[in-house]
Amino acid sequence: MNYTRNKKTAVALGSFDGLHKGHTSVIASALSLRASGLFPVVLLFDEHPLKILGTPPDEILQKHLRRKILEEMGIEIADISFAEICNMKAEEFFSDILLDRLNAGALCCGENYRFGAGGKGDCSLLKELCKSSKTELIVSESVMFEGEPISSTRIRTALKSGEIRTANAMLGRQFFYDGEVMRGDRRGRKMGFPTANQFFEDGFIVPAFGVYVSSVKLRGKEYCGITNIGVRPTFGKSKPRSETHIENFDGDIYGENIEVGLIEKIRDEIKFNSMQELAAQIKKDSDTAKLIFEKRGEKGCV
Repeated sequence: MNYTRNKKTAVALGSFDGLHKGHTSVIASALSLRASGLFPVVLLFDEHPLKILGTPPDEILQKHLRRKILEEMGIEIADISFAEICNMKAEEFFSDILLDRLNAGALCCGENYRFGAGGKGDCSLLKELCKSSKTELIVSESVMFEGEPISSTRIRTALKSGEIRTANAMLGRQFFYDGEVMRGDRRGRKMGFPTANQFFEDGFIVPAFGVYVSSVKLRGKEYCGITNIGVRPTFGKSKPRSETHIENFDGDIYGENIEVGLIEKIRDEIKFNSMQELAAQIKKDSDTAKLIFEKRGEKGCV
């Protein structure tokens, strides 16, 4: 990374697996140091540490979308292989990676940040190392929600419970994903509600089965959507998928990627006795979705 040879950096440290409010507060600290002449950088691992050290949690943000958000925030991304550093002692990681490779003049992290082999390094050690090397350190306090620190674990729990408004409040944005639109059996089109079918990537979290109000970004525009997440029990399917009806859009988008953001869950996934019953319920869902979509708050949160 040539930029580190020419200018001291302000490095944001953390897992950044979901880019929730706690993560973005650390990144904001790094960005604020641009005014002091430091170059803001966020350190990203190529994979979640637990993929090597244990069982990785479900992803709540696709890697390419994480990069997109970070780029929009205006911070440079420094990539590193976790396998390369997982056995480094904390002091070695500090000196070889942060100081030498990244040319850090300042470090920014959360108060629960751990580093080094076995996670033995903590903020107390980091303070000592920064003091001895005359490196500035900014430790951000935990961002709270409903009396408890925001964490990716809490967000996963909310998503798996269908509590989308809670998850979005902790994320500071909509929970969203993108993926290619696959050909389905076209039953929705026959009922007057064509849908865009997407399958979840392996390792990506699948929210609670049910019907959600969604926002759909497609070809540079945003549309109101009704998204069913589940296995479509009425038709005897078994593989979870995202199936979205896009209001006021009727183009051919097979093979295209669309971005779906969930706003609110409006009902559970249920099995209907006939396509007529299903069509009648989708019409009700459509009316509900339009009302909720119109009343969205800041960043799409209800």
